[in-house]
Amino acid sequence: MSSRLIYGCMTIGGSWDDAPPSAGTVDRARAAVHAALDAGITDFDHADIYAHGKSEEVFGELLAEDPELRRRVRLQTKCGVRLPGNTAAPGAPTHYRLDRDTIRRGLEGSLRRLRVDSVERFMLHRPDPLADPREVAGILDELRKEGLIRSVGLSNMSTRQVSRYQQVLSTPVTAVQLELSLRHRSFVEQQILANHPEGAEHSFPEGLLEYCAADGIEVQAWGALARGLYTGAPIPPEDQHAAATAETVHRIASAHGVAGEAVVLAWLMKHPGGIRPVLGTTDPERIAACAAAEELASRLGHEDWYALLTAARGQSVP
Repeated sequence: MSSRLIYGCMTIGGSWDDAPPSAGTVDRARAAVHAALDAGITDFDHADIYAHGKSEEVFGELLAEDPELRRRVRLQTKCGVRLPGNTAAPGAPTHYRLDRDTIRRGLEGSLRRLRVDSVERFMLHRPDPLADPREVAGILDELRKEGLIRSVGLSNMSTRQVSRYQQVLSTPVTAVQLELSLRHRSFVEQQILANHPEGAEHSFPEGLLEYCAADGIEVQAWGALARGLYTGAPIPPEDQHAAATAETVHRIASAHGVAGEAVVLAWLMKHPGGIRPVLGTTDPERIAACAAAEELASRLGHEDWYALLTAARGQSVP
């Protein structure tokens, strides 16, 4: 059975510069990808900016050396973020661009680096205030008719932005990707702080999870492991909430006989929004540890879920 987890390929390309990927980088990427496959993960997440395109390039090398691999995976990639010296000229400001030429060139570059003819999902990485949604929809629909993409995803967008693209697109919007984790939990705070003064402090797009559930759009969570903050990464001495949360994660993990990574992900997956966490680690052991998250989510107790929330927010819910 395919896992709800998604493997994020941002770090498999090595350094974020123009140096070609080393043999060691490819070896580490191969080990990570196969660890993900062994964990039942079949969806792999890319973007044209990751490691200056080298993450896609390395994955393309893995696909080339194993023709059967393409049949085992589903690919999604993103375009629209313009970084100086990466997807934009060295002297350019960091900006977002979603005109038809940039979108087409972005996809064509990704397909070339991945060495594939199409991707299952093509995502707009961030909203461009200068983009005309009708122009964006026009090129995305063209790409689908040409067989280069099957569906569209929207990353880091609001409820109204998602709704607008749904109105103008013929190509289905099948996923929305946002930063969600026990650390970035405004999606929960917005729900529990409705009609509460503290609710104004949280900027998560209002009603987005409910909107996606009603329209059958999957929600993907980037940064789902909170960069390992609760599972072994150094905790700043002044961050007492993180320290308490890490202790709670460890206690629940020990009680269930799983690793802390599974607890952090299960907290997300317990939510009825059908959240699909994106994993960013290249450590095969951590990837394997994450595989227990979905089963744990089905038996994670209500009180344990709230205990994690309470530790992370540093106070009880109202």
